[in-house]
Amino acid sequence: MTHDFLAGANSRFICVVLLCCAVIAPPTWIGAAEKPPAVGDMAADFELNSLGDEKVTLAKLVEAGPVVLVVLRGYPGYQCPLCTKQFGEFLNLAEEFKKHHASVVFVYPGPSEKLQQRAEEFVKGKDYPDNFQILLDPDYRFTNAYGLRWNANAETAYPSTFVIDSKQKILFELVSKTHGGRAKADAVLQLLAAH
Repeated sequence: MTHDFLAGANSRFICVVLLCCAVIAPPTWIGAAEKPPAVGDMAADFELNSLGDEKVTLAKLVEAGPVVLVVLRGYPGYQCPLCTKQFGEFLNLAEEFKKHHASVVFVYPGPSEKLQQRAEEFVKGKDYPDNFQILLDPDYRFTNAYGLRWNANAETAYPSTFVIDSKQKILFELVSKTHGGRAKADAVLQLLAAH
């Protein structure tokens, strides 16, 4: 009888502990989208910190004009050369993006630990204008919310590009399920010129 009582007490204690854990630390997948937003969808607002530790929201960015949102792979054990190349292509056409009043935002996802350091390494030695920003996505909160998490060994996020208008409507989206196949800066500029 004593054994049965203790077994029941242990079970109740374990249930209480598990319940407390669930309340204190909700699963990271809560709020994750099943699929990325598509053309015609409204882009969900977000708030991320820039490399300069300023809070940046999509709602505020679109007030100034269209937003080109580029999701990088972050640091999957190395600085992705294709991300570096893509960043350089957009940077080379920075003045053209400025003529369209476009903000170009690069999201750098990854685990919180060393994320700032890795992102700083990514842009080291590169000057970029005011309409370009690097935003940090600690622990993939944004990546999950936009359905872009690449859940495979040594992967982070699907390389993606979205063009979002002043009403937060998505005009263009390209989500690559490989390391390549990314949006080209000149193609994005053509789209901006057409709108």
